[in-house]
Amino acid sequence: MQSAYIGKLMEIAQRDANVFHILADSGTGYDEMFRRNFPGQIYNFGISEENMVAAAAGMATVGKIPFVFTAGAFLAYRSLEFIRDDICFQDLNVKIIGMGSGLSWSSLGPTHHTTEDVAVLRAIPNLMILSPATPLQAAMSVEAAYAHKGPVYIRIGMNHEKEFYDEKYQMQVGKNDILRDGGDVTLFVTGSILEEADAAAEALLQEGIRVNVVNVHTVKPFDTENVLEMAKQSKMFFSIEEHNINGGLGSLIAETLTDHGIGMKLHRIGLQDVFAAGYGTHKSVRTANGLDAESICNRVSPANKCQ
Repeated sequence: MQSAYIGKLMEIAQRDANVFHILADSGTGYDEMFRRNFPGQIYNFGISEENMVAAAAGMATVGKIPFVFTAGAFLAYRSLEFIRDDICFQDLNVKIIGMGSGLSWSSLGPTHHTTEDVAVLRAIPNLMILSPATPLQAAMSVEAAYAHKGPVYIRIGMNHEKEFYDEKYQMQVGKNDILRDGGDVTLFVTGSILEEADAAAEALLQEGIRVNVVNVHTVKPFDTENVLEMAKQSKMFFSIEEHNINGGLGSLIAETLTDHGIGMKLHRIGLQDVFAAGYGTHKSVRTANGLDAESICNRVSPANKCQ
Protein backbone atom coordinates (compact mmCIF):
# COMPACT_ATOMS: atom_id res chain seq x y z
CA MET A 1 0.00 0.00 0.00
CA GLN A 2 2.97 2.35 0.52
CA SER A 3 3.70 2.34 -3.19
CA ALA A 4 0.04 3.06 -3.97
CA TYR A 5 0.05 5.87 -1.42
CA ILE A 6 3.16 7.62 -2.70
CA GLY A 7 2.20 7.11 -6.33
CA LYS A 8 -1.15 8.82 -5.84
CA LEU A 9 0.37 11.56 -3.68
CA MET A 10 2.93 12.34 -6.40
CA GLU A 11 0.13 12.51 -8.95
CA ILE A 12 -1.73 15.03 -6.77
CA ALA A 13 1.44 17.01 -5.96
CA GLN A 14 2.08 17.35 -9.70
CA ARG A 15 -1.19 19.22 -10.16
CA ASP A 16 -1.24 21.10 -6.85
CA ALA A 17 1.91 22.80 -5.52
CA ASN A 18 0.20 23.31 -2.14
CA VAL A 19 0.37 19.58 -1.40
CA PHE A 20 3.26 18.59 0.88
CA HIS A 21 4.67 15.24 1.99
CA ILE A 22 5.58 15.56 5.69
CA LEU A 23 7.75 12.90 7.34
CA ALA A 24 9.14 11.85 10.70
CA ASP A 25 12.27 10.08 9.48
CA SER A 26 10.36 7.13 8.05
CA GLY A 27 13.31 6.62 5.71
CA THR A 28 11.73 4.62 2.87
CA GLY A 29 12.75 4.56 -0.76
CA TYR A 30 9.31 5.89 -1.63
CA ASP A 31 10.07 9.08 0.28
CA GLU A 32 13.27 9.56 -1.68
CA MET A 33 11.32 9.07 -4.91
CA PHE A 34 8.99 11.89 -3.86
CA ARG A 35 11.96 14.08 -2.91
CA ARG A 36 13.61 13.62 -6.30
CA ASN A 37 10.46 14.67 -8.11
CA PHE A 38 9.18 17.36 -5.72
CA PRO A 39 12.12 18.69 -3.67
CA GLY A 40 10.19 21.80 -2.65
CA GLN A 41 7.14 19.90 -1.40
CA ILE A 42 8.66 17.61 1.23
CA TYR A 43 9.86 18.15 4.80
CA ASN A 44 11.41 15.63 7.17
CA PHE A 45 10.97 16.59 10.83
CA GLY A 46 12.99 13.65 12.14
CA ILE A 47 11.78 11.62 15.09
CA SER A 48 9.62 14.48 16.34
CA GLU A 49 6.06 13.44 15.57
CA GLU A 50 4.25 15.94 17.81
CA ASN A 51 6.22 18.83 16.32
CA MET A 52 5.52 17.50 12.82
CA VAL A 53 1.75 17.40 13.44
CA ALA A 54 1.77 20.88 15.00
CA ALA A 55 3.76 22.27 12.07
CA ALA A 56 1.32 20.66 9.63
CA ALA A 57 -1.51 22.47 11.39
CA GLY A 58 0.34 25.74 10.92
CA MET A 59 0.90 25.02 7.25
CA ALA A 60 -2.81 24.39 6.78
CA THR A 61 -3.64 27.84 8.18
CA VAL A 62 -1.84 29.43 5.21
CA GLY A 63 -3.44 27.29 2.53
CA LYS A 64 -1.02 24.37 2.32
CA ILE A 65 -2.31 20.77 2.27
CA PRO A 66 0.10 18.65 4.31
CA PHE A 67 0.00 14.85 4.18
CA VAL A 68 1.60 13.76 7.44
CA PHE A 69 3.14 10.31 7.10
CA THR A 70 4.80 7.97 9.59
CA ALA A 71 4.16 4.83 11.63
CA GLY A 72 0.53 4.77 12.73
CA ALA A 73 1.31 4.10 16.39
CA PHE A 74 3.44 7.23 16.61
CA LEU A 75 0.63 9.33 15.15
CA ALA A 76 -2.44 7.89 16.85
CA TYR A 77 -0.89 7.67 20.32
CA ARG A 78 2.20 9.85 20.64
CA SER A 79 0.70 12.76 18.69
CA LEU A 80 -2.89 12.41 19.90
CA GLU A 81 -3.13 15.73 21.73
CA PHE A 82 -1.79 17.60 18.70
CA ILE A 83 -4.18 15.83 16.33
CA ARG A 84 -7.07 16.67 18.63
CA ASP A 85 -6.25 20.26 19.60
CA ASP A 86 -4.17 21.65 16.74
CA ILE A 87 -5.87 19.94 13.80
CA CYS A 88 -9.36 18.66 14.62
CA PHE A 89 -10.44 21.35 17.09
CA GLN A 90 -9.47 23.94 14.48
CA ASP A 91 -10.97 21.78 11.69
CA LEU A 92 -7.84 22.24 9.58
CA ASN A 93 -7.15 20.69 6.19
CA VAL A 94 -4.47 18.20 7.30
CA LYS A 95 -4.24 14.58 6.14
CA ILE A 96 -2.74 12.07 8.57
CA ILE A 97 -1.42 8.82 7.12
CA GLY A 98 -0.72 6.02 9.60
CA MET A 99 1.71 3.59 7.97
CA GLY A 100 1.50 -0.03 9.19
CA SER A 101 -2.09 -0.61 10.29
CA GLY A 102 -2.88 -3.41 12.72
CA LEU A 103 -0.05 -5.89 13.15
CA SER A 104 1.88 -4.83 10.04
CA TRP A 105 4.99 -3.98 12.08
CA SER A 106 4.93 -7.63 13.14
CA SER A 107 8.61 -8.09 13.94
CA LEU A 108 8.76 -5.04 16.24
CA GLY A 109 6.00 -5.98 18.65
CA PRO A 110 3.19 -4.12 20.43
CA THR A 111 5.08 -0.83 20.74
CA HIS A 112 4.75 -0.50 16.95
CA HIS A 113 1.40 -2.22 16.42
CA THR A 114 -1.48 0.06 15.51
CA THR A 115 -4.28 -1.89 17.15
CA GLU A 116 -6.14 0.82 19.06
CA ASP A 117 -6.04 3.72 16.59
CA VAL A 118 -9.68 3.48 15.49
CA ALA A 119 -10.82 3.42 19.12
CA VAL A 120 -8.68 6.42 20.01
CA LEU A 121 -9.35 8.60 16.98
CA ARG A 122 -12.99 7.99 16.10
CA ALA A 123 -14.08 9.81 19.25
CA ILE A 124 -12.51 13.05 17.98
CA PRO A 125 -14.93 15.41 16.20
CA ASN A 126 -14.29 16.63 12.63
CA LEU A 127 -12.00 13.70 11.76
CA MET A 128 -12.77 11.45 8.77
CA ILE A 129 -11.25 7.96 9.14
CA LEU A 130 -10.48 5.72 6.14
CA SER A 131 -9.30 2.12 6.42
CA PRO A 132 -8.50 0.79 2.93
CA ALA A 133 -8.03 -2.94 2.40
CA THR A 134 -6.12 -2.98 -0.89
CA PRO A 135 -3.55 -0.90 -2.79
CA LEU A 136 -6.20 0.51 -5.13
CA GLN A 137 -8.36 1.52 -2.19
CA ALA A 138 -5.33 3.13 -0.56
CA ALA A 139 -4.77 5.27 -3.66
CA MET A 140 -8.44 6.18 -3.82
CA SER A 141 -8.40 7.06 -0.11
CA VAL A 142 -5.60 9.56 -0.76
CA GLU A 143 -7.62 11.12 -3.57
CA ALA A 144 -10.71 11.24 -1.34
CA ALA A 145 -8.69 12.82 1.48
CA TYR A 146 -7.37 15.49 -0.88
CA ALA A 147 -10.92 16.28 -2.08
CA HIS A 148 -12.25 16.54 1.48
CA LYS A 149 -11.80 19.93 3.15
CA GLY A 150 -10.90 19.02 6.69
CA PRO A 151 -8.92 16.52 8.78
CA VAL A 152 -8.58 12.94 7.51
CA TYR A 153 -6.84 9.91 9.00
CA ILE A 154 -5.93 7.01 6.69
CA ARG A 155 -4.60 3.74 8.11
CA ILE A 156 -2.67 1.73 5.51
CA GLY A 157 -0.93 -1.64 5.46
CA MET A 158 2.63 -2.23 4.33
CA ASN A 159 2.96 -5.92 3.44
CA HIS A 160 2.08 -6.44 -0.23
CA GLU A 161 -1.66 -6.58 0.33
CA LYS A 162 -3.81 -8.55 -2.12
CA GLU A 163 -5.86 -6.57 -4.62
CA PHE A 164 -9.59 -7.36 -4.77
CA TYR A 165 -10.69 -4.64 -7.18
CA ASP A 166 -10.19 -3.89 -10.86
CA GLU A 167 -9.70 -0.60 -12.69
CA LYS A 168 -13.45 -0.06 -12.98
CA TYR A 169 -13.88 0.16 -9.20
CA GLN A 170 -14.84 3.49 -7.63
CA MET A 171 -14.64 3.84 -3.86
CA GLN A 172 -17.45 5.86 -2.30
CA VAL A 173 -16.60 7.43 1.04
CA GLY A 174 -19.14 6.37 3.65
CA LYS A 175 -20.46 3.43 1.59
CA ASN A 176 -19.38 -0.13 2.39
CA ASP A 177 -18.51 -2.60 -0.37
CA ILE A 178 -20.27 -5.98 -0.53
CA LEU A 179 -17.74 -8.46 -1.92
CA ARG A 180 -19.74 -11.65 -1.34
CA ASP A 181 -23.45 -12.08 -0.76
CA GLY A 182 -26.21 -14.67 -0.75
CA GLY A 183 -25.64 -15.97 2.77
CA ASP A 184 -27.42 -15.53 6.09
CA VAL A 185 -24.20 -14.82 8.01
CA THR A 186 -22.38 -11.52 7.39
CA LEU A 187 -18.71 -10.81 7.94
CA PHE A 188 -17.86 -7.11 8.30
CA VAL A 189 -14.15 -6.49 7.70
CA THR A 190 -11.91 -3.43 7.77
CA GLY A 191 -8.34 -2.98 6.60
CA SER A 192 -5.86 -5.40 5.03
CA ILE A 193 -7.14 -8.37 7.03
CA LEU A 194 -9.76 -8.58 4.29
CA GLU A 195 -7.51 -11.11 2.55
CA GLU A 196 -7.76 -13.44 5.55
CA ALA A 197 -11.52 -12.94 5.84
CA ASP A 198 -12.03 -13.64 2.14
CA ALA A 199 -9.93 -16.81 2.32
CA ALA A 200 -12.01 -17.89 5.33
CA ALA A 201 -15.19 -17.20 3.36
CA GLU A 202 -13.91 -19.40 0.53
CA ALA A 203 -13.10 -22.22 2.98
CA LEU A 204 -16.57 -21.90 4.50
CA LEU A 205 -18.09 -22.13 1.04
CA GLN A 206 -16.32 -25.46 0.57
CA GLU A 207 -18.15 -26.63 3.71
CA GLY A 208 -21.44 -25.51 2.23
CA ILE A 209 -21.63 -22.32 4.30
CA ARG A 210 -22.19 -19.21 2.21
CA VAL A 211 -21.38 -15.91 3.94
CA ASN A 212 -21.69 -12.26 3.02
CA VAL A 213 -18.41 -10.31 3.12
CA VAL A 214 -18.65 -6.55 3.60
CA ASN A 215 -15.54 -4.37 3.30
CA VAL A 216 -15.76 -1.34 5.60
CA HIS A 217 -13.25 1.08 4.10
CA THR A 218 -14.78 4.14 5.77
CA VAL A 219 -14.86 4.02 9.57
CA LYS A 220 -16.08 7.58 9.93
CA PRO A 221 -18.57 8.55 8.59
CA PHE A 222 -19.89 5.03 9.21
CA ASP A 223 -22.28 3.34 6.79
CA THR A 224 -25.14 2.77 9.22
CA GLU A 225 -27.62 2.10 6.41
CA ASN A 226 -25.61 -0.86 5.13
CA VAL A 227 -25.49 -2.45 8.58
CA LEU A 228 -29.25 -2.08 8.97
CA GLU A 229 -29.86 -3.50 5.49
CA MET A 230 -27.59 -6.50 6.11
CA ALA A 231 -29.42 -7.11 9.39
CA LYS A 232 -32.62 -7.71 7.43
CA GLN A 233 -31.07 -10.61 5.53
CA SER A 234 -28.72 -12.06 8.15
CA LYS A 235 -29.10 -14.30 11.18
CA MET A 236 -25.71 -13.43 12.61
CA PHE A 237 -22.96 -10.83 12.29
CA PHE A 238 -19.19 -11.17 12.68
CA SER A 239 -16.81 -8.21 12.81
CA ILE A 240 -13.21 -8.95 11.75
CA GLU A 241 -10.47 -6.45 12.46
CA GLU A 242 -6.74 -6.35 13.13
CA HIS A 243 -7.50 -4.15 16.12
CA ASN A 244 -8.67 -4.42 19.71
CA ILE A 245 -12.33 -5.49 19.74
CA ASN A 246 -13.02 -2.60 22.15
CA GLY A 247 -13.68 0.65 20.33
CA GLY A 248 -13.09 -0.63 16.82
CA LEU A 249 -15.29 -1.98 14.04
CA GLY A 250 -17.10 -4.41 16.32
CA SER A 251 -17.99 -1.62 18.70
CA LEU A 252 -19.24 0.52 15.82
CA ILE A 253 -21.55 -2.26 14.64
CA ALA A 254 -22.74 -3.00 18.19
CA GLU A 255 -23.53 0.68 18.73
CA THR A 256 -25.47 0.78 15.47
CA LEU A 257 -27.53 -2.29 16.37
CA THR A 258 -28.23 -0.97 19.86
CA ASP A 259 -29.15 2.52 18.67
CA HIS A 260 -31.72 1.05 16.29
CA GLY A 261 -33.08 -1.58 18.67
CA ILE A 262 -31.94 -4.56 16.58
CA GLY A 263 -31.34 -7.79 18.49
CA MET A 264 -28.75 -9.24 16.12
CA LYS A 265 -26.12 -11.63 17.49
CA LEU A 266 -22.65 -10.12 16.91
CA HIS A 267 -19.36 -12.00 17.30
CA ARG A 268 -16.29 -9.75 17.44
CA ILE A 269 -13.08 -11.20 15.98
CA GLY A 270 -9.98 -9.23 16.84
CA LEU A 271 -7.59 -8.76 19.75
CA GLN A 272 -9.61 -9.65 22.83
CA ASP A 273 -8.57 -6.66 24.96
CA VAL A 274 -4.95 -7.81 24.95
CA PHE A 275 -1.71 -6.76 23.32
CA ALA A 276 -0.77 -9.04 20.44
CA ALA A 277 1.43 -12.06 21.17
CA GLY A 278 4.44 -13.07 19.14
CA TYR A 279 7.07 -11.59 16.82
CA GLY A 280 7.94 -12.48 13.25
CA THR A 281 6.24 -12.26 9.89
CA HIS A 282 2.88 -10.56 9.56
CA LYS A 283 1.31 -13.93 8.75
CA SER A 284 2.83 -15.66 11.77
CA VAL A 285 1.70 -12.94 14.18
CA ARG A 286 -1.82 -13.02 12.74
CA THR A 287 -1.84 -16.80 13.26
CA ALA A 288 -0.52 -16.50 16.82
CA ASN A 289 -3.42 -14.19 17.63
CA GLY A 290 -6.21 -16.10 15.90
CA LEU A 291 -6.51 -13.63 13.02
CA ASP A 292 -5.53 -15.89 10.13
CA ALA A 293 -8.01 -17.37 7.65
CA GLU A 294 -8.18 -20.78 9.35
CA SER A 295 -8.88 -19.29 12.77
CA ILE A 296 -11.54 -16.96 11.34
CA CYS A 297 -13.16 -19.87 9.49
CA ASN A 298 -13.29 -21.94 12.67
CA ARG A 299 -14.91 -19.05 14.57
CA VAL A 300 -17.66 -18.84 11.97
CA SER A 301 -18.14 -22.56 11.26
CA PRO A 302 -20.34 -24.48 13.72
CA ALA A 303 -18.28 -27.62 13.07
CA ASN A 304 -14.86 -25.96 13.56
CA LYS A 305 -13.34 -28.15 10.85
CA CYS A 306 -11.44 -25.54 8.86
CA GLN A 307 -7.85 -26.39 7.96
